[in-house]
Amino acid sequence: MTDIRIKLLHLHKLLLDTERIRYEQVRGRVSKGELLQLVINHDQFAWVHHLSELIMQIDGLIHSDEPIISEVIAHLIADVRILLTPDEAGNDFAVKCDAAFQRNPDVVLTHSIWSHC
Repeated sequence: MTDIRIKLLHLHKLLLDTERIRYEQVRGRVSKGELLQLVINHDQFAWVHHLSELIMQIDGLIHSDEPIISEVIAHLIADVRILLTPDEAGNDFAVKCDAAFQRNPDVVLTHSIWSHC
């Protein structure tokens, strides 16, 4: 689970960086504090929240005092795969993630890890 979490965090950072660049091209540079507020509150960054939620679920499992049940892990991995399956006409995350692929080749490379899981 820790390895999956690290890979998702890397993808999450790349997606936020890509979205920050898009935001700054229109509205000008933002500080780290401003960026945090944008990520939390601005509609342009809302689509990344789906990935944030999966990372928080993994964190909850890792830090739980209860044993991790293999079915829970399998379900969570299935959720990750579903979310990260490219789909140009899919849900908001899939569409925006596809657009991020076009803007940042590092997103493609990081995302490709999931096709081998």
